[in-house]
Amino acid sequence: MLADKDRIFTNVYGFQPWNLPAAQKRGDWDKTKELMTLGQDVIIDKIKASGLRGRGGAGFPTGTKWSFMPKEPRPDRPNFLVINADESEPGSCKDREIIRHDPHKLIEGALIAGFAMRARAAYIYIRGEYIREAETLFAAVKEAYDAGLLGKNACNSGYDFDVFVHRGAGAYICGEETAMLESLEGKKGQPRLKPPFPAGAGLYGCPTTVNNVESIAVVPTILRRSPEWFASFGNENNRGTKLFQISGHVNKPCVVEEAMSIPFRELIEKHCGGIRGGWDNLLAVIPGGSSVPLVPAAQIMDVAMDFDGLRAVGSGLGTAAVIVMDKSTDVVRAISRLSYFYKHESCGQCTPCREGTGWMWRVMERLRTGDADISEIDTLQQLTKQVEGHTICALGDAAAWPIQGLIRHFRPELERRINERQTGNGMQEAAE
Repeated sequence: MLADKDRIFTNVYGFQPWNLPAAQKRGDWDKTKELMTLGQDVIIDKIKASGLRGRGGAGFPTGTKWSFMPKEPRPDRPNFLVINADESEPGSCKDREIIRHDPHKLIEGALIAGFAMRARAAYIYIRGEYIREAETLFAAVKEAYDAGLLGKNACNSGYDFDVFVHRGAGAYICGEETAMLESLEGKKGQPRLKPPFPAGAGLYGCPTTVNNVESIAVVPTILRRSPEWFASFGNENNRGTKLFQISGHVNKPCVVEEAMSIPFRELIEKHCGGIRGGWDNLLAVIPGGSSVPLVPAAQIMDVAMDFDGLRAVGSGLGTAAVIVMDKSTDVVRAISRLSYFYKHESCGQCTPCREGTGWMWRVMERLRTGDADISEIDTLQQLTKQVEGHTICALGDAAAWPIQGLIRHFRPELERRINERQTGNGMQEAAE
């Protein structure tokens, strides 16, 4: 269990004010200029050494991503940092807590990360529904400007750096990095074909890196406390601390910072007071936000909550949005509801996703009521394979994986519903 002295987000529950004086008492903006004097390449090397992997879902090594940016930007093509605060994944709610209660960690992280990548400015793209969080972030950025921490000669470092906050309009697809860049440019939020990758041609055609809120917010603490300290938590290739968002059928749902690789059972016992109705009542868990496959109770009990541990059981860490389902859950209905979400949020650019998400939801609804044929289960499985991996962005995969997990682990439940419906109809016809 992570000790309080090792927590990066010390105000995640908002017991103290979010403003600049309170943030400085917690250690933010402490000798930021000295951190910047380490040098741009040294900062990138330290982030590489810390083992930090992207906290937005994909888990790409953060320092490596930064190193793709041009070392000598052209005057007419400046580098940009874009921070993804468009937290629209069902189950995810960690970034809003950072923005609501600890925004200066994000802003200071933006300055240091932007400096390391030779970026001219950072754009924070915040989810449109996060109204109060956006108000806090606008106010925190203004505080930083008024205190000379941003803008011309930021923190007296001799480096000019601006931070802009941009509010989205509520589209899930804009959480995809290139769709976010399109939206920032004032266009329809649709993913771009890659290559070119954003590091080559991103925002306004300039070199751009897109990072998650949590990935950027932990950077100043890693530099202050050393990469070795951060790398001391978690298993190999899964280093550091992580914000877990636990919802569903636990006694105390919460957002909590824990060491990576903590076993699932320990995470739930320590922070959530166990499963509602006891551990025998656990049915399944979606461990990383709605786009990863569910894992049945028997398989997840002792799994390490990290990228590799969850991949080993056919799922993924994603954003670490842990959705717990007990035996009162209609698991087919739950996955059907997620199918509707992905159908609704598909941007319609790719034919497999535009058509396939609708097909998948309609078949899921028939399976939910049992008004289907047994053969349709395999047809649905084949359909998910036609969508998965055949689209510009990962929304097609995100729509397919929950259904694949359901068929893999709960096929008998699907068959039971169909058989019950058919025998029930047969008995009714015989009576007539």
